[in-house]
Amino acid sequence: MRPARFWLRPLGSIGALGAALLLTLTTAPAAPAAPTPAPPAPAAAVTHEAENATVSRGLVESNHAGFTGSGFVNYDNVSGSYVQWTVQAAQAGRVGLKLRFANGSTSGRPMDITVNGALAADNRAFPGTGAWTSWSTTTVTADLKAGANTIRATAAGPDGGPNVDHLAVETTPTTGGTPAGINGQLKVCGTKLCNQYGNPIQLRGMSTHGLQWYSQCVTNGSLDALATDWKADVLRISMYVQEGGYETDPRGFTDKVHSVIEQATARGMYAIVDWHMLSPGDPHHNLSRAKTFFTEIAQRHKDKTNVLYEIANEPSGVSWSRIKSYAEELIPVIRRYDADTPVLVGTRAWSSLGVSEGSNESEVVNSPVNASNIMYTFHFYAASHKDEYLSALSRAADRVPMFVTEFGTQDYAGEGANDFTMSQRYIDLMASKKISWVNWNYSDDNRSGAVFNSGTCADNGPWAGTGSLKPAGVWVRDRIRTADNFPTG
Repeated sequence: MRPARFWLRPLGSIGALGAALLLTLTTAPAAPAAPTPAPPAPAAAVTHEAENATVSRGLVESNHAGFTGSGFVNYDNVSGSYVQWTVQAAQAGRVGLKLRFANGSTSGRPMDITVNGALAADNRAFPGTGAWTSWSTTTVTADLKAGANTIRATAAGPDGGPNVDHLAVETTPTTGGTPAGINGQLKVCGTKLCNQYGNPIQLRGMSTHGLQWYSQCVTNGSLDALATDWKADVLRISMYVQEGGYETDPRGFTDKVHSVIEQATARGMYAIVDWHMLSPGDPHHNLSRAKTFFTEIAQRHKDKTNVLYEIANEPSGVSWSRIKSYAEELIPVIRRYDADTPVLVGTRAWSSLGVSEGSNESEVVNSPVNASNIMYTFHFYAASHKDEYLSALSRAADRVPMFVTEFGTQDYAGEGANDFTMSQRYIDLMASKKISWVNWNYSDDNRSGAVFNSGTCADNGPWAGTGSLKPAGVWVRDRIRTADNFPTG
């Protein structure tokens, strides 16, 4: 099916080094080479006994030999029972979490492992060990924040979990963790997006195309490449409301969004849940649906620290006051369950701050949404949206918090030649003002704005490198891959 997305918009819609070796010529005999120092010993793991942790619907016992400490936790055959530890980390970074367990049954007893509410391992297998006195280990790699971390192992199967002896944190964290692991819970501070340390940061990443058309481009392999090869900080999950999207199957599409959130979380990326209303342009048309959708999303993911809510993709044909009233009615629905996550609010005229309908940023600056911890969105397509749009974004970012949740290097339809010169001017502005951005789009749509060559998703890749990329994909990948600056001090 040929997506109708871009055809619905009127013109102007959216917008060391190797060490230097000094050779000295001399007649003196060479000094003996200094012995090569031994590599530093790995930091000792810190063990956290299960019997000393918080236990829900389980039992502390000591009737099976071989445990460490004073006992272990029996999950008592209850699905949803858990053990929860508080682990201190000197600095943010990636660590190995080793769980010691015994499973004397013949069936596997899977568990979900979460770190600070984010899923680090989904339905991780804890297979039989032969006897309740035979202990084994499994290791989960996860990101810790500096300070206190909550790590929970929850029984995911009908027979409960295995017996758990202890949790050992295997290595000292390094600063090389994932974006979500380093930055933790984001919040709006002044006009900036700030990390858990209160420092302004810039996120850079990609948006999916509509999940109703291009879910085959959102796979384990493609997301692995986005997180590790592209080194993206954020994935925008584009949930179209109309055009064969959410309204046709609310249950199925909500579950799909849940799944992609978990996939982004497992890879340490932030996830923007994009309520992709486009036509009709009045967000109130979908208010009831939005309340139902975001109620479930917020309930399910309220404990995660890597989720953001984008509540109206591109309002058009309505006043700013109409968009504002929609936001002020929907945001409290989200806040009922999630008080901490930033909410992203679309602006007038296809999120152009009103520029595409003859206005400018002053309407938002002078009449902001009556809510806290929110940002306003801006979309641009560089071949169509030139200095007037760039200047509006620049001025707005000095007055209100801005997030560019969609942009392209082509024209307003995501088609045609790339204007990399104008695109770079936007990139430079956003870097200088720490405006986070997301590029449209991570798919193999036939248009020049889709990063993959046609057929890549059907062939399941290859995803990494540049061999499958269109010119726009090569260009934006290079800019996502440049080093992040995530201050933690």
